[in-house]
Amino acid sequence: MRKFALVIGLLAFHLSSVLAQFQVRDSILFNPHVTLTYGYHLPTGDMAKRFGLTGSAGLNFHIKDKKSRFWGVQANYLFGNRVSEPGLLQNLYTPKGEILDNQGQPAIVYIQERGWQAFGDFGHLFPVIGPNKNSGLLVYGGAGYLFHKIRIEHQSHEINALSGDNLRGYDRLTSGPAVHGFVGYSHLSNNRRINFLIGLEATQAWTKSVRGYNYDTQSFDHAKRNDGLVGLKVGWILNLYQRAPDAFYIN
Repeated sequence: MRKFALVIGLLAFHLSSVLAQFQVRDSILFNPHVTLTYGYHLPTGDMAKRFGLTGSAGLNFHIKDKKSRFWGVQANYLFGNRVSEPGLLQNLYTPKGEILDNQGQPAIVYIQERGWQAFGDFGHLFPVIGPNKNSGLLVYGGAGYLFHKIRIEHQSHEINALSGDNLRGYDRLTSGPAVHGFVGYSHLSNNRRINFLIGLEATQAWTKSVRGYNYDTQSFDHAKRNDGLVGLKVGWILNLYQRAPDAFYIN
């Protein structure tokens, strides 16, 4: 009797695993999921005048329903090391080209790009390629908001002119409404172990300065800007759909 129960148990375990795989392979799933993304973008428009190649790290929550419709939200952190801004900190440089700290010593100042963007998305998955009906060509777009600024950091040095509220007169904080689009491939493996997306993404934003006045150039900044990003985006998908049970019980 025990051997019989053991055989039935092993068969039940195997069957549940098989059904779980068929659930992904043969069914169109209602699939909520979280995606961790990384992107590498080329700035366009006015943003290209200020920054170089821009990286992004994102956290996305999306849902693909049983009709392969796709929607959700995402937030992305922007960063880069190439900054070109005429007149930046010009009022703080000495004739020798140095910025002095509060003790009158030359300070090391790091200038970098930082930003955020957030969107609400809607699109569709077309299962024309891939191992199952839950993989394929993913197309979506969204509307949201874009922020970017110049990060000015001075570690191990105290510089009153670049601290607290004073820093706002130099960081060029810029923001505005934005739209974006993504076209790529989304992969959901039959065994759930390899789930990813890869594709091209483009963002267009209509921004203006949040600060309004720049201390270094001693000028007002009310110009309207057309900022953009175009580049490659990849992501690792963490699925949240309910899976078939891998355990079995015998009463």
